[in-house]
Amino acid sequence: MTARLVGRALRGLSLAQLRHVTPVRARAAPPGVRRVYRAVEREFGVLAPPLAAHAAAPATLAACWALLRETLLVPGAASREAKEAVAAAVSVGNVCPYCVTMHAGALRGLAAGPVARAVERGAFEAIPEGGTRAVAGWAAAGARRDSAGPPPFPAAAPELMGVALLLHYLNRVVNVFLGELPLPPWAPARTMGAVSPVLAWVIRSAGRRVGPPGRAPAAGAAPAPDLRWAAGNGSVARAVAEAALAAEAAGARAAPLAVRELLAGQLADWDGRPRGPSRAWVDDAVAPLTPGERPAGRVALLVALASYQVTDDDLAALPEPARDERALVELVSWAAMAAARTVVAWSAPEAA
Repeated sequence: MTARLVGRALRGLSLAQLRHVTPVRARAAPPGVRRVYRAVEREFGVLAPPLAAHAAAPATLAACWALLRETLLVPGAASREAKEAVAAAVSVGNVCPYCVTMHAGALRGLAAGPVARAVERGAFEAIPEGGTRAVAGWAAAGARRDSAGPPPFPAAAPELMGVALLLHYLNRVVNVFLGELPLPPWAPARTMGAVSPVLAWVIRSAGRRVGPPGRAPAAGAAPAPDLRWAAGNGSVARAVAEAALAAEAAGARAAPLAVRELLAGQLADWDGRPRGPSRAWVDDAVAPLTPGERPAGRVALLVALASYQVTDDDLAALPEPARDERALVELVSWAAMAAARTVVAWSAPEAA
């Protein structure tokens, strides 16, 4: 009970971390958002700011929570240690210091300290031989088309690939809507040393309250071709499919057709390597769009291919309808999921 009380007490600090969107507080939230908030606090321990960042778009929030729950939290063939190692390794590759801090911190409570520190640094060769080293190395290699391959433990493949999908998605969302550390902007960075163990304890305590897997997909439901890797685990397959559909619907509302086609073409040619170091690439890529489409195209491409390069000016340049908070969340969610699906498909067994 103490951990649950601490988790609730941290709710305000979680919401204070958000950028570019107005925090949606539980008491003022629509019923669907309140339900997700309660579920998150019960089974994750705290109202995770990356989830709260979706609250302006309730359907997207619900789909993101289902994906996180079924892949990362629900016990299955993969251990929580292995899943957190995948989450941290993906976050290192995507230059998402916020998620690295969170998942390396969670890993410290599950594995020896040197293991967590090695994963946090991306020094996977320093991890002792074993499952954690294998899955962390696989997750890091999977971010490049030419080095990706199937997970090392086939029975756990849907869960491990589901966690990779989740983090490739959330890293991009976090780089837009949150800072570098899981702290409010007014809190000095040195307080992270005191906050991190408390967060890890609350999250570990909540792990004992996670319920059974969610519903399996309807009989005969055919997943999208790039998501067939999830078919071996019914609840993961459903969560992955629902997250993909929610993101596609969000993109249809928030991004012009020309922008959606542009991003699809860019992702088809992408090998996973960072764009840059300058941002000239994005200016060249959006040149074929109309002037009214270019701001959304620029944000979409940056979110998908170099989310750490998104600036306040990029968001401020969006036309008025796209600066609506729901539209902004939906634009970012769609672009982030499109990139995440592309990357994870490279590790599908049939792609090897």
